[in-house]
Amino acid sequence: MTGAAADPWQELLHLAEQPRTDTTGAGMSLASVAGSSAGSSGGAGTEGATGVLKHAAQPWTSAAAAAGVLRTNTASANAKLTAAHDGVDSGAAGLTSLGALKTVLTSWEKRLGAVRDECGSLAPVLKRVATDQGEHEKAVKSSFQKAAQPAEKGR
Repeated sequence: MTGAAADPWQELLHLAEQPRTDTTGAGMSLASVAGSSAGSSGGAGTEGATGVLKHAAQPWTSAAAAAGVLRTNTASANAKLTAAHDGVDSGAAGLTSLGALKTVLTSWEKRLGAVRDECGSLAPVLKRVATDQGEHEKAVKSSFQKAAQPAEKGR
């Protein structure tokens, strides 16, 4: 399993199949790992697994906020970089390194612009994921409650 050519998913599955020896409760649980505890009363999964998938909006909204901050910071850095090069053409006229300096400036402006644009498009998507998952979780919970009601009435 080890080695540069090993499939990372296979390595994760291998790790998940290993018996837990820690007492901290930390560990990896994959419900799809064959033989983990399928025959036990706990159902599919590994020791310590609850069988409940919980959604929290906070990681998504935090990531969206970080993307927004990164967008602002890269835009600011790009503006400062460009401003710092104002007047270089006239002050460095005749230097052979002026062409290289312009090439590097253009390259960094493109890179910072790409990061700014990517973060700008990513922030609203991350916010939408938090909202959509929360709404989906409510809908699923509601559908299970509705499905359980007829069984309760018949008792």
